[in-house]
Amino acid sequence: MSAHCQLTGAKPGFGNRISHSHRRTARRFDPNIQRKRYWLPSEGRHIRLTLSARGVKTVDAIGVEAAVRRIRARGGKV
Repeated sequence: MSAHCQLTGAKPGFGNRISHSHRRTARRFDPNIQRKRYWLPSEGRHIRLTLSARGVKTVDAIGVEAAVRRIRARGGKV
C-alpha cells in the first residue's frame, strides 16, 4: 500500500537520522495511513478509502459525499 492519502494528498517526508556522533543517514517520515470503509448513499454502495488520520477527521467533518467529490476533483478514482 502506498503511503499517501487520497483526500489530503499527504505523502512521506524525507530527512535524516542524526546519531549521537552526528552522522546523518536517510530516513522517511510516513503519514498515519488507514484504510476505511464508508457507505456512499448516492451510489448505494460501500467504498474503501486510503486516508491519513487527518483525512479521516476531514471526512467526519464534511461528510463522505463531499469528500468523494474532492477526491474526484483531484483526479482520484473511487
